[in-house]
Amino acid sequence: MTKRQQLNDLIDMAAGKKAVDLLITNCKVIDVYNQQIVAGPLAIGHGKIIGYGADYQAKEIFDAEGGYVMPGLIDGHVHIESSSLTPAQFARCILPFGTTTVIADPHEIANVCGLDGIRFMLESAKKTPLNVQIMLPSCVPATPFEQAGAILQAADLVKLINEPGVNGLGEVMDYPSVINHADKMMDKLWMAKDHDRVIDGHSPGVSGKALNAYVMGGIMTDHECSTPQEMIDRLRLGQYILLREGSTCKDLLNLLPAITPANARRCVLCTDDREAADILSTGHINKSLRLAVEHGLDPLIAITMATLNAAECFRLKNKGAIAPNYDADLLIVEDLHSFKPTHVFVAGKQIAYQGQLLIDWSDYISDSVLNSVRLAPLSAESFQLPLTSGKVNVIGVNPGSVLTEHLQLEVNQDQLGHFDATLNPGLNKLAVIERHHATGNIGLGIIANYGLKNGAIAVTVAHDSHNIVVVGDNDQDMLTAVKDVEQMGGGFSLCQNGQILAHLALPVAGLMSDKPAQEVAQNLEQMIKVAREALDINPQAHPLMTLVFMTLPVIPALKLTSTGLFNVKTYQPIDLCIHD
Repeated sequence: MTKRQQLNDLIDMAAGKKAVDLLITNCKVIDVYNQQIVAGPLAIGHGKIIGYGADYQAKEIFDAEGGYVMPGLIDGHVHIESSSLTPAQFARCILPFGTTTVIADPHEIANVCGLDGIRFMLESAKKTPLNVQIMLPSCVPATPFEQAGAILQAADLVKLINEPGVNGLGEVMDYPSVINHADKMMDKLWMAKDHDRVIDGHSPGVSGKALNAYVMGGIMTDHECSTPQEMIDRLRLGQYILLREGSTCKDLLNLLPAITPANARRCVLCTDDREAADILSTGHINKSLRLAVEHGLDPLIAITMATLNAAECFRLKNKGAIAPNYDADLLIVEDLHSFKPTHVFVAGKQIAYQGQLLIDWSDYISDSVLNSVRLAPLSAESFQLPLTSGKVNVIGVNPGSVLTEHLQLEVNQDQLGHFDATLNPGLNKLAVIERHHATGNIGLGIIANYGLKNGAIAVTVAHDSHNIVVVGDNDQDMLTAVKDVEQMGGGFSLCQNGQILAHLALPVAGLMSDKPAQEVAQNLEQMIKVAREALDINPQAHPLMTLVFMTLPVIPALKLTSTGLFNVKTYQPIDLCIHD
């Protein structure tokens, strides 16, 4: 059937001249346009909404048993890689919770594998019912001070801009380059503008004239607001605000007081980074809906934020509402408080029931995203940290936040003048090892308030360049943990007294497992338990996710890269030792 013939068919269905494919009866339909709840039935044909509130002849009748029918939920900003799942496994994980569309920024895998990584995400997503809209990463690497696996300029990104599934330009984290209209950044902004694409933002702490200049670059969204005032400031400048509820960054409840009937239509829900265990236990975007309504937001406003607002923000035609010619991506819930889906539909086909998928699909793994850990020779001596001063700059861990403190502390040195964690209670050694090109570069630093004792933890997930991060209180265990993640082709590893206590392989770019979400979640939960019990990690700090964000040089205040310490507030490298 041609598109013209299908449209004629749909018109005949809507006019009642032909039987529709599916009629959902005994239901209440969420009308996001009028902010009303309207009685069904709801008619569907060729995967499209035909209409509702009128009787239609139907080939199939579906009894919703009094449930509320909502548009499929949309995640306005997510890094799929942060779930430790491939797109195929991620889709299996979130679809039963009613999320049918995600706006995905694959800058994690792009920092490791470049365009091949983005192509892998596109191809893997195409095999699933999940609608994955890719935002081309704008900052690979995130800053000029990092060593990533790839460098992507506008000339590279434009090769994919017209690919099906590519929506726009991903979060522009390098805000100084926008404000100073650096040529390479402006090339990327103009690429997006020339193709009339959405440009995502990321501007924590930027305000006043600098914020005006940043938005002037054409940047349309921000998911980094943590206070109501930051949100109001950006709404006033015409941006959409993506209210984030992730596993580490939880800003939704802080921002709810800023939502009013006047500005709610510029608000969208997102997760940014959400772990598999968190999704399986608490839900996905439906969790954000539940939290928002529990804390006083009108359910219809919340639903609109999770559907129509996101669709309009990212120009997703035929998504985000229940109206004729819209895609029949739907979920049915029993109430507007728990938002627990009983049924999930994609293109008019039921794909999940009571949290269980009813269909399956093939997975896709490309050789181009495997074997990504490449190290120069290492020894325990590689982690020695000589000090030229007893006063040092230290990264202070803030449990539950990706923000760190910039501490200046007096430390004890061993007989050789080196830093030794065992002589400095409450402090640990931190190392970032370049793992893409075997350069041998290692950045060394010190962190406080992490609490590790008698061991080490190594990870290959480290935003945004994803070099190896290892923390420990002795050099030999640090080496052992690093060699373990190297052997696995990437992952997480816990070591104590030269023995591996637990590990999880992430062979896909050193970021993702090819295993099901349940298996990955159980493995990670066991690792967290071992880390807390055996290594005595600060109970308020996440043993793994804390390390993942220790390298992100666009989030204040002090971070560590493979080239050394980085002061995010001055946007410049900084020496470890302080000489007054």
